[in-house]
Amino acid sequence: MGDGKGAIVEPDITLSPEVQEVLADVIAIRREIHAHPELGYQEVHTAALAAERLQAMGLSVQTGVAETGVVGLLEGARPGPVVMLRADMDALPIQELTGLPYASQVPGVMHACGHDGHTAALLGAAQVLAASRDQLAGSVKFVFQPAEESRAGAKRMVDEGVLKAPRVDAAFGLHLWNSMSLGTVGITNGPAMAATDYFEITIRGKGGHAGSPHQAVDPVLAAAHFLVAAQGIISRSRDPLAPAVFSIGCIRGGDAGNVIPDEVLLRGTLRTLKPEIRTLLLKRIEEVLHGTTQAQGATYDYHHRPGYPVLVNDAVMADLAREEAAAVVGKESVLSPEPTMGGEDMAYYLQEVPGCYLWVGSADPTEEAYPHHNARFNMDERALGIAVEILVRLARRYLS
Repeated sequence: MGDGKGAIVEPDITLSPEVQEVLADVIAIRREIHAHPELGYQEVHTAALAAERLQAMGLSVQTGVAETGVVGLLEGARPGPVVMLRADMDALPIQELTGLPYASQVPGVMHACGHDGHTAALLGAAQVLAASRDQLAGSVKFVFQPAEESRAGAKRMVDEGVLKAPRVDAAFGLHLWNSMSLGTVGITNGPAMAATDYFEITIRGKGGHAGSPHQAVDPVLAAAHFLVAAQGIISRSRDPLAPAVFSIGCIRGGDAGNVIPDEVLLRGTLRTLKPEIRTLLLKRIEEVLHGTTQAQGATYDYHHRPGYPVLVNDAVMADLAREEAAAVVGKESVLSPEPTMGGEDMAYYLQEVPGCYLWVGSADPTEEAYPHHNARFNMDERALGIAVEILVRLARRYLS
């Protein structure tokens, strides 16, 4: 019960006996990985754990894909299509403050986004499916991917042939999601997560005394004009029905209040859901930068780094996922969230094959749930059972 503010309603979750049987092991694996987090392309311990487990299940295992990635192939008793299930393995450069008994033992590195749970859940699904391979008509490819956090591990996996030999026909993945309560699942048809672009701009002027600005070229003023004008791109150059976000997260320039600096550094990001809007806004950002700096007598250096493409869920695969999720948490608990402006490199797989990426609610309804990328992030481990069950059901359904 609650504390007088209302009763806590326990979620109605249906797990098969075979998933219940592996759940304790899944939780133990998650805690082992959580205690030993590794950054992108450094997931040596995690990859070895995954490979060892897959080999013990009798799967064909490939290691060293995209440096630290692991791929396990489960061949069913009869020929058929190939479905891919994917989990990311990397942690974040955050000092953990949870105080958990299985908290990170690596200073400055933490699983603050749930990838430990993703890896453990996928191993649990592999264990269940391997035990029933005689019922499968086709194959399941289990992909344990490095470096999702801004380092495009998925793209490297695709470039190194993870969707080939055998050719993958459909792909599924999920994210344990603290923005949703335990017992809910979110599935969005079409564009679900944004394309991400990053840029670094250096505006160059001419330093001088703050009391004699006419003898200088003020890059701070030029930067201010650009920042205001650039937000006008979002409100005036873009279709208002096409979501887009332009944010500057870093401004650096000068060290003293009475000195006009020589230059100002800006770093930021653009997030979009439509390729044509992405192309338009990237073009307009540099046009506005050129115009505003020229008007102030300044110059600039502009460096653009493309991030992840838009993650697009196939409508047929999303409907399939919705049906299987409903069997686990109930139809009323399968939600259709609005797209998020966060990025996710699962998008690279879904550019090549139809599939679906879904969110599994992991917030404990009885206590405060810290957001992803927070030093106190943790999940309700009951969500791991939901994740395993859904992955198992998706593989079986697709191969049926």
